[in-house]
Amino acid sequence: MEEGEEITFEDAMTRLEEIVETLGEGNLSLEDSLKMFQEGMELCKICNKKLDEAEYKVEKLMEKEGGELSVEGFEVKE
Repeated sequence: MEEGEEITFEDAMTRLEEIVETLGEGNLSLEDSLKMFQEGMELCKICNKKLDEAEYKVEKLMEKEGGELSVEGFEVKE
């Protein structure tokens, strides 16, 4: 991914899963482990930001006439 290019939520999650798996194997040097951990933390921030943005959009879409907000939960099917 080039600088300035935005990663999708799905791609960030896929990369995060790869990092967790690689770190879990324990075959990296301390320096490489720290680099991967740092990348994982950045990906977590990106995912959290995208989830917050999606939640805000859903709440706005569910806004009723007169400005009353109706927030309804929704289930994620696996």
